[in-house]
Amino acid sequence: MEGCGGFKFLEHTADAYVEASGRSLEEAFINAAKALFELITDTSKVCKSVVREVRDEGLDLQNALYRWLEDLLILHDSEGLVFSDFDMRIKELQDKIAIEGRAWGEKFDPSKHEVRTEVKAVTYSLMEIKEIDGCWIARVVFDL
Repeated sequence: MEGCGGFKFLEHTADAYVEASGRSLEEAFINAAKALFELITDTSKVCKSVVREVRDEGLDLQNALYRWLEDLLILHDSEGLVFSDFDMRIKELQDKIAIEGRAWGEKFDPSKHEVRTEVKAVTYSLMEIKEIDGCWIARVVFDL
């Protein structure tokens, strides 16, 4: 599939609907995280001065994507951090999906970082994860 990798915003009436893709499931999850923080600010202006670990488990791939993004959003809300770079691994265990990742960024500074949109929550609305011709696609709606 040509053009695999990255993210794009899809049409949605009230919230932000994102399609993230990648050559691996991890790359699609990482691009979903990039889209989340691109909604919040211009990530090209976010330095990588702090790193946070994200470890969680999901019941299935959709729950794992939800928890990955939710954990990152919680770090934003609780510590005032914005992130621009991510790394993660997904392991399928017997009855769950384990995620281990890292996010690099810095504390949000309104004099440096553009204020874009407040993301209130990750949702399961229209969530979809599929593989087409070697390209993983993850769709998610963020409540604004």
